Amino acid sequence: MTAAPDPDWRETDVAVVGIACRFPGATGPDAFWSMIAEGRRGIGELTPEDMAEAGAGPARLADPALVPAAGILWDADRFDSAFFGYSARETAVMDPQQRMFLEAAWHALDDTGHDPERFPGHVGIYAGQTVGTHRTPDSSVFLGTSADLLMAADDKDFLPTRAAYKLGLTGPAFAVQAACSTSLVAVHVACRALAAGDCDLALAGGVSWSPWRRQGYLRRAGGVWSADGYVRCFDRDASGFVSGDGLGIVALRRLADARADGDRIYAVIMGSAVNNDGNDKLSYAAPGVPGQQAVIEAALRDAAVAPDSIGYVEAHGTATALGDAIEVTALTRAYRAAGATGRGTCRLGSVKANIGHADAAAGVAGFIKAALMVRHGRIPPTPDA
Repeated sequence: MTAAPDPDWRETDVAVVGIACRFPGATGPDAFWSMIAEGRRGIGELTPEDMAEAGAGPARLADPALVPAAGILWDADRFDSAFFGYSARETAVMDPQQRMFLEAAWHALDDTGHDPERFPGHVGIYAGQTVGTHRTPDSSVFLGTSADLLMAADDKDFLPTRAAYKLGLTGPAFAVQAACSTSLVAVHVACRALAAGDCDLALAGGVSWSPWRRQGYLRRAGGVWSADGYVRCFDRDASGFVSGDGLGIVALRRLADARADGDRIYAVIMGSAVNNDGNDKLSYAAPGVPGQQAVIEAALRDAAVAPDSIGYVEAHGTATALGDAIEVTALTRAYRAAGATGRGTCRLGSVKANIGHADAAAGVAGFIKAALMVRHGRIPPTPDA
C-alpha cells in the first residue's frame, strides 16, 4: 500500500528509495513506466520458429490448443561476468535468474545513491525466485562440475546470499518463497526487518525466468490460461492469464532516515500485512474470500488510513472468473468493514494485463507499478485487448 508524500508520516513508515526491474517490453523503471502509462502490452506473440527453437516438437506446434503467447525477456542470457568477477565456466552453470537478480541488485543500490561500503549501517536483502528450468540433463557444459557448485548456482536458497557476497551486504540475506506472492512477501518481510533494526537499508524482490515459456502454452477449457494471449483483468470477457518472465527489486529505508539523508523517495509504505487462509476455501489451489478480506483489513489497520482516502488498488488480478470475483468481493467487504462510505471512487487494476503473470516476481511487479504511479501522480490505462 503506497501513498503520496505528506508531512504527517509516522516513524514506522518505509520509503522506497531505489528501483531496478526488467519486465517483458521494458528494461528499467523508466521504460516500465512508459509502457504502463501508455497502456502498452509486453506480452508478445511467438512464432513457430521461436517455439521450435525452445524445444516445441511438431505435435505441440500442431495442437489446436496451443496459444503462441508469453511475456519474454529475450536478453536473459546476457551477463557481464567480468564485472562481477565470474569466470566463463561459473557463468555457464549459473541459473540466468541468479545472474539477472545480481545485476538488478547492483542497479537498485546504484539508484539509491548509496555505496554499501560507505553506507552507515547494514544492508539486508530479501528475495526469491522461480524454480530453475534452464538446465538440460545431457548438457555437456556441466560435465565435471561439482554437485556443490551446481547447487549454489541454481538453488533458490543461494539467490540472496550470492548478491550479498558480491555486493558486500552485511545485513540479513533471506530467501523468501511463497509461490506467486514471493516478492511481495519479501517486501513485507523487509519492512518488518527495518522496523526491528535488523538492517538500515533493504533490498526486496524476486525473479522469474524460464526457457519453457518460449514454447507457448496449451489452453484447456476451464483452465487458468488465457484463451487468446490477452490478460483481461476484472473484465467480463476475461479467460485467464499468460505466463511471463520478470525481475524486480526495490530498495527500502526507514522514512526518517531517508528524509534525513535527502534520498529521492518514489513512494512510502504506510502499512502491510500477511496471512494464510488455511482450509477455508474450496480447494488447495482456489482463493478464498475470508482470508483475503482478513489480510486487507489488517493492512488497513497497520497503515492507519481511511479506506475512502484510497484512490487505486493494484490487485493480483489473474483474469480468471473465480479469482477476480473473489478478490473484488474480499476488497469490498474489507473496505466496508474498515468504514468505507461508498461515496468515493477507487479504481482497480493489475499489471498482469501488461506483462502477464510473472510468478515469483509478480508481486513486486505490481508494487513497482504502484510506486511509479505515486511518483508520477497518474493512474494509467489498462491495455486494450
